[in-house]
This record gives sequence, C-alpha cells and structure tokens, in this order.
Amino acid sequence: MEISRRSFVGLAAAGATAAALPGTAAATTTPRPMASPPGDVVGKITVGYQGWFACAGDGSPIGRWWHWSQDSSQPPSPSNNTIRAWPDMREYTKGYRSNYSNLNNGQPPNLFSSHDDQTVDTHFKWMQQYSCDTAALQRFNPVGGEGPMRDAMARKVRTAAEKYGRKFYIMYDVTSWTNMQSEIKADWTNKMKAYTSSPMYAKQNGKPVVCIWGFGFNDSKRPWAPAPCQDVINWFKGQGVYLIGGVPTHWRNGINDSRPGFANVYRSFNMISPWMVGRIGNIADADNFYTNVNSPDQAECNRLGIDYQPCVLPGDLDLRHRRHGDFMWRQFYNMVRLGVQGIYISMFDEYNEANQIAKTAENGGMVPSGSGLWALDEDGTPCSSDYYLRLTADGGRMLKKQIALTATRPTRPVL
Repeated sequence: MEISRRSFVGLAAAGATAAALPGTAAATTTPRPMASPPGDVVGKITVGYQGWFACAGDGSPIGRWWHWSQDSSQPPSPSNNTIRAWPDMREYTKGYRSNYSNLNNGQPPNLFSSHDDQTVDTHFKWMQQYSCDTAALQRFNPVGGEGPMRDAMARKVRTAAEKYGRKFYIMYDVTSWTNMQSEIKADWTNKMKAYTSSPMYAKQNGKPVVCIWGFGFNDSKRPWAPAPCQDVINWFKGQGVYLIGGVPTHWRNGINDSRPGFANVYRSFNMISPWMVGRIGNIADADNFYTNVNSPDQAECNRLGIDYQPCVLPGDLDLRHRRHGDFMWRQFYNMVRLGVQGIYISMFDEYNEANQIAKTAENGGMVPSGSGLWALDEDGTPCSSDYYLRLTADGGRMLKKQIALTATRPTRPVL
C-alpha cells in the first residue's frame, strides 16, 4: 500500500548555503512574463486532494481501514497506524471508531471515510470558503486493488466541485503502476476523459488539464526509461490536453532524486511542478531553495515558455516544522516575489504525512489520549483548526495581487 511519496528519497536541501535574503517587500524582483495567461491553474491556488481514506463499514469498494492502518484489516491504533496528524472531526456527520483511546476531551476517537459523500462535500465546502481555486484529484493505478475506490472518488469529486464552484482535474500518480504506458491511455480514453464535460473541469489555454506525477524519479517504484514516458506525454498532448508534470525536485539538472536522461521528457510538459515534501523543513531551507532551486527553475521555464507551479507546504506537523504558519508564509512570499505562474499546495488532506491544510486538531484535548500526536498548538501558539486553510486563502490573495506582497504573515493563528 502506498502511503507516502516522501519516503523513497531523503534529500539535502539544495546543496548550497543561501545568502541572507531581505525580509521585506522591498526585496521583490520584477515579475517575469507568464508563458500562459491566467486560467484554472495559471494564477491560481491548486490543492492536492488524496481522497484515499476508507474505513471498515463505510460501504466503499475497499471496505477496510485503507490509508489509516498499516494492517488495513484492523482498526488503527497506536501500534497499527499510518496517522501522523489527527483530523478535527467536528463537521463530519459520520465517523468510524478507531482503536485509539478516547480524545483527551472525552470524545470518541472517530475518523472519516473519504468514500462518504458528506466527507467530500465538507472538503469542497472548505475549498470554497477558503478560496482554494482548483483541486488536483489523485488517481493511482486504476486497474489495481484501489481502482474501484478511485472511480468512485472521481464521481464524488465532480459532484462536490460542481456544487461548490471549484475547478478540478485528474492527477495521475504512476507509482508502482507496472503497465502504465498502455493502461494510462486506456483509462483516460475510456473513463476519465468523460469528466472534461463538467463545467468545473479545469481548463488552461482552452484545454482540459491533466497532471502526471512520477516520471523520472530515481527509485524502484517508478522504473521507466525516458522513451515510454515521452510516448505517454506525446500521446496526451495529442489528445489536446494541457499537461502538467509532477517531476523530481532536481529535474532541471537531472541529479539526486532525478534519473539521468530525462531532460527532454521534463521539458515536454506544458507546466512543471517539482515535488517538495521532505525537502525543506524550516525557513532557512525555504530561502535556500528560493535562491538555488526555485529561481533557476523559473528562469529555465521562462526560457522554454513552460509554466512553473512550485509546491508550497504547511510543514510536517509531526516533525514540528510549522512554526505556527511562519514556515508556510515564507514559501508563499518567496514564490510570489519570484513571479511563479501558479502554486500547488501539498496537500489538502494528507494526514499520513502530517502535511495537510484541512482542519486539524487544534490542541491536546482533540487528539487521542496517549497517542503522542501533536496538535496545531505544538509550539505553544494557539491555532484554530482552520488556520492553514485561512493561511492558504491569504497566500492566494497575495499571488493574485489582491493584497500586497509582504514577508510578514498577515494571518492570525486564532481569529
């Protein structure tokens, strides 16, 4: 069972020490011309949406504790779990009892199922309330064991996106997909292409948006040579789509997490979105990447006429990276002053990696007793459960020039 994109490679930041960067709006650079005009991904905030949690008794095709437990046949517990952050369950009308102890406030240790319509409805309502423009629906190997669940989630996401006026697109994750080259084409043709008829299916430059995540990563779960990957890219572009590449962090130089020989593959996408989870963990790391990775990435994309959509992440709550929002805001500031074409939030609902922006336990009373899980107030600063959604909304306003560029976080942890 795939539970993490981060686990396959641990990287140093950019391999060089960044110079001290000024911390004020006066340090801005002149925005560079966009390769594409504003659309549903250019000039917008896109959130990665896993939608992959299932629970025993939820009526889903999985019917087990999928992505909540290591042994998904058993309820999650302190000794059987993949959970690194606890959701705020107060707005879910249905929960499923785990084998954790009660929360410290006495409430039952319930978890949500992504398969419940109300869960997806709640998540897309939050996206509307907090100005998340577009959702990238993760689609893993659809002919594998999770395939029926992914089909169901596509239907549910379409319904919720249309209800709440949010754009969405299909983001294929090719991890551990043995016959990817042929099956991804068949899946798009026979199933997913139909979703482009939705008025809320994301378009860019007049074309439906598709993302493929995983080409060129230097690990055993994504083993393909450049040729089959290039074939898939050419095929999708021949289908008239605007194609985003979820690529290795060091795609530009083809080193570290990137396989050699993929330079032309990466540069064939319409938009480049390099992966960042597990690469940075503090403000110094973010500034280092701004100087040594993001800035030359943007320059290369400008040279090629490719759109650039870097990741912004709230930080790993379990590893205490968040610094009550200052870590995430620094990334927003750096990317906006760089003049990026769009921002991808990693992720909306990734409680397995503790990198979620969705509502999260805000204090110790809202986590299971004895679980060892941190709440959002882990560094002593009280934060509301929706804080990282509000922070994302403000980052989006800065991207869209609705508020001025500022290195000073405008979002209060508690309203």
